Amino acid sequence: MAGINRALSLNASLALKNLASNVKCVFISHHKSDLEYCKKIAQYIMKANIDVYLDEYDYDLKHQVQTNNPAGVVRCIKKGINNSSHMLCVISPSTIYSKWVPWEIGYGYDKTTIGALTLKGISNASLPDYIKTVPVVRGTKSLNQYISNVTGYTEKHLKMFSYINESNMSNHALDDVLDWQL
Repeated sequence: MAGINRALSLNASLALKNLASNVKCVFISHHKSDLEYCKKIAQYIMKANIDVYLDEYDYDLKHQVQTNNPAGVVRCIKKGINNSSHMLCVISPSTIYSKWVPWEIGYGYDKTTIGALTLKGISNASLPDYIKTVPVVRGTKSLNQYISNVTGYTEKHLKMFSYINESNMSNHALDDVLDWQL
């Protein structure tokens, strides 16, 4: 069974069950302009039986944003982070302009295991200072290692059951999102 997006209200009862069963969940922190890339990353992570929290389907959060209610936005983000074991901050050129990503990192710092994931073409020099203190996933190969660390299974085991794909496969699902061998 694949992981679920805990932000989706249709998954609420399964999300509670998974939380109680200590199923790992990765909160995906990102700038809203990177949502399409984050959806692909979330799908890849869920394929490995890891839950995610990707805010696209958090309708309460969307309502709080639309009604310009910062306290409500904070409440929703806290709920997502508090129900996650890990956080993956997606780094792109837009991230430095985000109002919420640094706040999410700060809030999640003592509550989750934090990592960062750089989108294709992002250099070490362009990483924000607040990211330089956490492990950085730099491409498909290191994302597979990250998934192995989260699940506790070896990459060989995950590949055998097709939970992850070889980082050097042609037509990898994340070719347009991540660099290959980093």
